[in-house]
Amino acid sequence: MTDDRNRWNEKYDDPGFELPEEPIPELESRIETLPDGRALDVATGTGRNALYLAEQGYEVDAVDVSDAALERARRGAAERGVDVDWIRADLEEFDPEPDGYDVITVSFFAALEHLPDLKEALAPDGVLVYEHHLRSTDEVDVGPSSKRHRYRSNDLLRACLDLTILHYEERVRTVTDGTAAVVTMIARNSSGGTQSYPDLTDGRSP
Repeated sequence: MTDDRNRWNEKYDDPGFELPEEPIPELESRIETLPDGRALDVATGTGRNALYLAEQGYEVDAVDVSDAALERARRGAAERGVDVDWIRADLEEFDPEPDGYDVITVSFFAALEHLPDLKEALAPDGVLVYEHHLRSTDEVDVGPSSKRHRYRSNDLLRACLDLTILHYEERVRTVTDGTAAVVTMIARNSSGGTQSYPDLTDGRSP
C-alpha cells in the first residue's frame, strides 16, 4: 500500500500528469435525476467528481491513496468555496458505511474487487456512476499502458447485474486532450421487474 501511495504521489507531483477537470459527463447530464443526500467519490484524484457533487449540494466524502492528489483537491475546494471530507486511504483499508450513500462515483479506477463493498454502501435506490478505460483494438492515446488495468467488454456490466442498469455504454470519446476507449455505467440499488425510471426527454441525455 505504501508503494502504491508513493507511486501515485510521484504521478501527481509531475506537472505533465493531467486529469480531466470536468466530472463524468453522464453524471453531469443526469444530475437532476439522481437522489439527493450523501455522495462518495472513490479514487477521487484531484476531486473533479467530488467538487461537482459538493457544488450540487451533496454532503461528499472523497477517498484517495495519494497525499499529493488530495492536496490539489483541497486547493480546488477552497477556490470553489465548497466543503468535502477528503479521506486519505487505500480502498483495501477503507470501510464505507453500509447503506450510507445516495450517489457513489468511480472514474478511471479499476475496482471490480471492491464492488461488493461499494454496492453495499449504496442506500436503497442509491445510484452508482462508474466510468473506466476499456481494452480496445481502436487507436486510442489516453489510458493505462497495461491491459491489466483496463476492463474487457461487459466486465463492469456483469459485475453489476444485481443492480438496475439505467445506462450502459462502451465507446471511444475524448478525455483530456486525447481519445480513450471508455465504459460508462449508471446503476441503481433497486430490483424487480416493475420500477420507475428517470425521464430523460428534456435533452439531458439520449
